[in-house]
Amino acid sequence: MSDFFYRKLLVYQQALLQVKEVYTLTKKFPAHEQYGLSDQIRRAVISIPSNIAEGMGRTSIKEKIHFLEIANGSLTETMCQLEIAQLLEYISNDELNSNEERLTEISRLLNGLKKSLEDKMNNN
Repeated sequence: MSDFFYRKLLVYQQALLQVKEVYTLTKKFPAHEQYGLSDQIRRAVISIPSNIAEGMGRTSIKEKIHFLEIANGSLTETMCQLEIAQLLEYISNDELNSNEERLTEISRLLNGLKKSLEDKMNNN
């Protein structure tokens, strides 16, 4: 098996697309947010695929699950920050809704992968 098999996971691919979308959105933020909300939201969204990759690189199923849980936490942090950006009128309602749809799908995929790993762990 390739060391980088996580690249084939749909959840990882969707998380990468979300990173690109957030970077596109945050380019529009005011300059004074460069080291504030913009930086924070970028770090949170980058954490999603990063933790999926790190988790899938672990040997124990328990560790894999742990990193998927961290990725899910970063996902909810990203959503919160997008809501703040919308509240501050840095992004539109449509942009918020579009991102929420993708984040919801990523969450669903993360939970499915986690359940699959839990089932595998419980059957061993």
